[in-house]
Amino acid sequence: MYIQLSWRNIWRNKKRTLIAAASVFFAVITAISTRSMQLGSYDYMIHSTARFYSGYLQIQNPQYWEKRSLENSMVQDSLNFDRLSALSHVMGVTPRLEAFTLLSFGNTTRVGQVIGIDPPREDQTTGLRSRLVEGAFLNEDEYAAIIGQGLARMLGLSIGDSLVLYGQAYHGQIAAALLPVKGIIQYPIRELNNTLVYLPLKTAQDIFLMPGRITSVVVMLDGNRHLNQARSQLLKIIPQHYRVIDWQTMLPELYQSIQLDNVSGMLMLAILYVVIAFGLFGTILMMINERRKEFGILIAVGMKKSRILLVTMSEIIFISLVGALSGILGALPLVLYFTRHPIRITGEAARSFELFGIEPIFSFSSDPTIFFNQALVVFLIALATFIYPVFFLKKLEPHEAMHA
Repeated sequence: MYIQLSWRNIWRNKKRTLIAAASVFFAVITAISTRSMQLGSYDYMIHSTARFYSGYLQIQNPQYWEKRSLENSMVQDSLNFDRLSALSHVMGVTPRLEAFTLLSFGNTTRVGQVIGIDPPREDQTTGLRSRLVEGAFLNEDEYAAIIGQGLARMLGLSIGDSLVLYGQAYHGQIAAALLPVKGIIQYPIRELNNTLVYLPLKTAQDIFLMPGRITSVVVMLDGNRHLNQARSQLLKIIPQHYRVIDWQTMLPELYQSIQLDNVSGMLMLAILYVVIAFGLFGTILMMINERRKEFGILIAVGMKKSRILLVTMSEIIFISLVGALSGILGALPLVLYFTRHPIRITGEAARSFELFGIEPIFSFSSDPTIFFNQALVVFLIALATFIYPVFFLKKLEPHEAMHA
């Protein structure tokens, strides 16, 4: 009976009800769109950076990351790459052998980072082949290298020239090689473009006297939200004396910038929620004052204040539900459209994105929890406005209300 009475009451004044529901409707759309753009941009930035080089996760010797020493390497055969690749949400797994050496051509010498890779797995995981701008990609068993475009320019190298590599191998031995340059790759980040050299993994193992050994295994996922799940799965199947580190450890600057921006985004949402609360409170205030005389008559004829509160609360719930649900339905096509057609950034802001190897766009997230969480917050704010009717009716005297 109370539900029927509440439903009829809210449509007695359609204009007032539509205004209140519209307040919730636009509040939900604004909150969902803002949060979707914010979280979508974070996910895109993390995914682009992880695919760029580091991956979401890496399997390493526990002492490797701090010292980056070849002495803290791993046995390649101790890991089953096919089993790792078969885990849920894993897009690619690739082994690497990384070392720093002197690189020379003619009279010019530079310090560079040499990375031994499994070419097919590396391309599947990081899309390395797509960065090739000249020459050809590596094969698994050849004695050759592909280098960064900036490094090739500094050394004066071209396709077919021989690169001299000289450094320290495993157990302090000498690593030296003369490698033909097969291809040139381009990275938007200058530091990588000016230092990276890729070799087939077997070639790198021979040069650094590390047969069957690697320094890390890069794991690429289909999204950051599956990070903890994937890490738990990896820890169950890798040897106990290895560890799994995530992109947050490998890329602390990116993680900190996202955390800082997320806090500012939450503050903006908090301000939005305050504006929403005042808007809804004004609507409820208008509704209660308009019905002052009605409430006084109901109390005078014997209706308990608790029942009036129950009906009034039901009305507020109905209005909030109508606004929240319609807001979700209104935001859904908007978010889905921008998920498929991201907003492109131009000007100076675009160049700052490109410096990190990230396409300059604002991507949106269609994660269902965004819709639910923002609609729930706005719905709870709407319910919080019920505090005013409670105090209003508690102090309301029938004779004063009927003569108001």
